[in-house]
Amino acid sequence: MKKQLLIILSLSLIFTACEKKAETVKTEPEKKTPAKKEFKMYEMSEMAALMEQMYVDNMRLKERITNGDTIGNFPQHFLKIHASVMTDESDNDAFFKVQAAKFLKAQELIYKDSLNAKKHFNDAVSSCVACHEQKCEGPIPRIKKLYIK
Repeated sequence: MKKQLLIILSLSLIFTACEKKAETVKTEPEKKTPAKKEFKMYEMSEMAALMEQMYVDNMRLKERITNGDTIGNFPQHFLKIHASVMTDESDNDAFFKVQAAKFLKAQELIYKDSLNAKKHFNDAVSSCVACHEQKCEGPIPRIKKLYIK
C-alpha cells in the first residue's frame, strides 16, 4: 500500500511539474528578431587594388633579393600608380605625385642596379612609408614588414 501511494505521489508530482513548465513557456512574451541590416560588400578602389598587388610583388621580390636569386624585370603595372582611381580623389595631389615618382624611381633602380638591390628596395619601401605617414597611416605596419634587414 505504501508503494502504491508513493508511486501515485511521484506521478502526480511529475505531471504537475510538466504542466507548470508548459504554462511558463506559453505565458512568455514573444521575442522579436531585430531588423536585419543590409550587407554591403566592400569594393577596393583601383589604387587600393594596385597597392595590394604591389605589396604581393614586393614580398616576392624581397624573397628573391634575400635568397640571391635573379630579380627579373620591372613590373609594368606599377606605372598605373599615376592613373589609378583613388578611394578619395583629393588624395591624388602634388604630394602624392612626388611620392609616387620617388617610389617608381627607387623601384626601377632595383632592376637596373641589381648589385645594390637591397638598398634600392629599402628606399622604395621608405617612400611608401613616407607617403602613408601623410595620407593613410593604416597600412604602415604592414609596409614596414617589407624592409630587408
